Amino acid sequence: MKKYSLIKKFEEYENEFRKISKSIIQPNIISDQKKYKILLKKYLKLEKIVSLHKEYNKKIVLLQEANFILKNDSDQELKEFASIEKEKILENFSFFEKEFSNLTSSFSEEKTIEGEDERNAIVELRSGTGGDEACLFVEDILRMYTMYFKKSGWKYKIIHAQKGKVKGYKEIILDVNGEEEVYGSLKFESGVHRVQRIPKTESQGRVHTSAITVAVLPKVKDIEVNINLSDIKKDTFRSSGAGGQHVNKTESAVRLTHLPSKITVECQEGRSQHKNFEKAISVLRSKIYQIEKEKKLKEISIQRKSLVSTGDRSVKIRTYNYPKSRVTDHRIHKSFHDLAGFMNGNIQEMINVLKIFEKKK
Repeated sequence: MKKYSLIKKFEEYENEFRKISKSIIQPNIISDQKKYKILLKKYLKLEKIVSLHKEYNKKIVLLQEANFILKNDSDQELKEFASIEKEKILENFSFFEKEFSNLTSSFSEEKTIEGEDERNAIVELRSGTGGDEACLFVEDILRMYTMYFKKSGWKYKIIHAQKGKVKGYKEIILDVNGEEEVYGSLKFESGVHRVQRIPKTESQGRVHTSAITVAVLPKVKDIEVNINLSDIKKDTFRSSGAGGQHVNKTESAVRLTHLPSKITVECQEGRSQHKNFEKAISVLRSKIYQIEKEKKLKEISIQRKSLVSTGDRSVKIRTYNYPKSRVTDHRIHKSFHDLAGFMNGNIQEMINVLKIFEKKK
């Protein structure tokens, strides 16, 4: 890291420190414990960087003094002493660079994740093993979530939907928006949801096991994830969903493929190709953000708070047992015996337990 670059970066963090120093003493912040704790944590992190900056500035002054002596003083002994001091100071700069990098990488990562719970969310439901029964269960879980959204005062829009062959959905993607902690509550839903019940198509009354996958992504802004349009392959096709005479007349549906990551996103819910494109880009941005976040976590060896919010789709997180009217979350080994109520959107108690479990870790 070049010296002028390091000075500039130090100054940026010091400016942020000054802003937080002023805002943290404001009555409206002090009275809001949630905001106060977040700002205090940032303040303490930045304070370490500011302290390092002060030490760094002292070394800069000493280096300038040594250079002045070497250039202007005629005393050979003093010049030799200044030369030795200069070498020591230059060696110290590598320590400052390393220490600055350690402090800011940790601070930057926490800064990225810290406010994540407050974000809105993209929710994807996909049928897994079980054929038509899995598609029906996607529809049941969709109903469960939309009822929960209503109880929470959140709004949602369907971005993309692919119907099953008989009933239900093979895949459905939602854009969920609310006042607070949308992603912070829904992130626990990521993973495999398994259902054990007698399918409507089963004539002999045997219990079948099917599964669907749920992925919850934090919604991100365009300034957070820069997507080059040259990296995107855009395909248009005719919508296969509801829309009356509009269906199959215009190619309003959009499929985007992000070539570097091979991520594909579809949107066909709107009548406007432009609006479908915007929705698809929003989902694509969230997916890329999630991948980059996972990479950063691995690179700096930060472990997640707990296994309850890994977001790993391959992890079996919950079983819905209809014959026994029981729903079990396998991460916390807890069962609820009111499956009907749970499927009617009464999932807040489960989410609260998962939040407590996460904090304990």
